[in-house]
Amino acid sequence: MNATKMIGAVLIVGGVLGLVFGGFSFTKETHKAVVGPLSLSVTEKESVIIPLWASLIAIAAGAAVLVAGSKKG
Repeated sequence: MNATKMIGAVLIVGGVLGLVFGGFSFTKETHKAVVGPLSLSVTEKESVIIPLWASLIAIAAGAAVLVAGSKKG
């Protein structure tokens, strides 16, 4: 599998995952203060929302890359 087909497949899979899940969240831990033996840390939950249009564009771009790659080689 050449690089063009690989990029096209990754774009399509990423677009489909964006459509199915709509986003993802992760936990970020930050250390705010350390005073002697005491340490205060804060965990924040971050959410990333993937827009519908971005998923659709990724799928279309992946399909275009696959079609262009198959016509070339």
